[in-house]
Amino acid sequence: MSMQPGLTVVIGGGAAGLCAAISTARRGRTVIIYEKTVQIGKKILATGNGRCNLLNDDLSELHYNEVARPLVRSVFDAFGKQQILEFFEGLGLRTYSQDGRRFPVTNQAASVLKVLQLELKRLSVSVEYGFQCSAISSSGDTIVVTSESGKKIECSKVILTGGGKSYPALGSNGSIYEVATRLGHSIVGPVPSAVPLVVKDNLCHLLQGQRVQASVKTIIAGREGDERRGELLFTKYGLSGTCVLDASGPVSIAINRDGGSNVVLSVDLVPFMNRQELALELERRTRSGISPEDMLAGILPNKFGPALRPLFEVYDLNSAVNSLKALHFRVSGTRGWNEAEFTAGGVNVDEVALGTLESRLRKGIYFAGEVLDVDGERGGYNLGWAWASGWVAGLGK
Repeated sequence: MSMQPGLTVVIGGGAAGLCAAISTARRGRTVIIYEKTVQIGKKILATGNGRCNLLNDDLSELHYNEVARPLVRSVFDAFGKQQILEFFEGLGLRTYSQDGRRFPVTNQAASVLKVLQLELKRLSVSVEYGFQCSAISSSGDTIVVTSESGKKIECSKVILTGGGKSYPALGSNGSIYEVATRLGHSIVGPVPSAVPLVVKDNLCHLLQGQRVQASVKTIIAGREGDERRGELLFTKYGLSGTCVLDASGPVSIAINRDGGSNVVLSVDLVPFMNRQELALELERRTRSGISPEDMLAGILPNKFGPALRPLFEVYDLNSAVNSLKALHFRVSGTRGWNEAEFTAGGVNVDEVALGTLESRLRKGIYFAGEVLDVDGERGGYNLGWAWASGWVAGLGK
């Protein structure tokens, strides 16, 4: 074991790790990426349904969990939306905006990974595969990184970008949390985020496979959350779709981290009609003698009529309107890590320095990406954080 003067070790070859390595190498420093799988950037290839939603045009700290916002703001102040776009344009990647979400013009995540790989090659950044980090120790200015196989590397700086726990098949299984814990850091309990919800309701069984545009609100311990609009998908286990994924974060924290059970999802099945409009239309149909199972024809897909027939079998117009505009589903759980897009939780952000992402507990140790307790909304925010935090972590020391 011999130390290379000024060597930076990056643990994890995901989005944050690749950006950290490039940021470091562009400053003339020697950097090696240690990746535990056989390929770097595997998760990048899966983002945006294979299109790679690079970032969002509204890259503000307000789109992240509240406790992380000061840290996120300090990073974006140094490397925000414009700098990220210029970085990728400099690599030869062209992008376009769709509803505020940024994608490569090729619509291929592989294009994003390719330009990053070409830059790593240009900068002579080495990558070692099959390296599972098990421990990090330090003495003075020397840091020692140890693998599960017993290999030791001496360096002067380590950037931990090992990811969270979502999509473990792609390499991030939360093992890096143990390394951070041994360094003295505390971990905010990781739970799946942007994840389908488990609901035991016969309506989900009757409507399995049906998709509608809806709006949802969480009601957790009696407190109502923000409205989320988008596609709602009924499944054999409960509810999914974009609006559910967008609302799932607080639900997962309440159930999986806090052990709560009083969690309800309120669903507006007809967000395109207000209560008065809906009441007038249902009253007109009732006067016309339309049967209960056909009362929703033309408003909702045909299968909804028979499934929601009980609402109209006893004439109570106000009750029917209330049910359609605020149908309550009690949530009993979430789906697992294999179906979660992101991780909520991770290394406590209070233990990381603003503006540099260096550990407040161990000099020369930096964090970037999803390993931190930084959880962004869907729409490019989490990748935006990965690029920015990786870059900033690469600047320090």
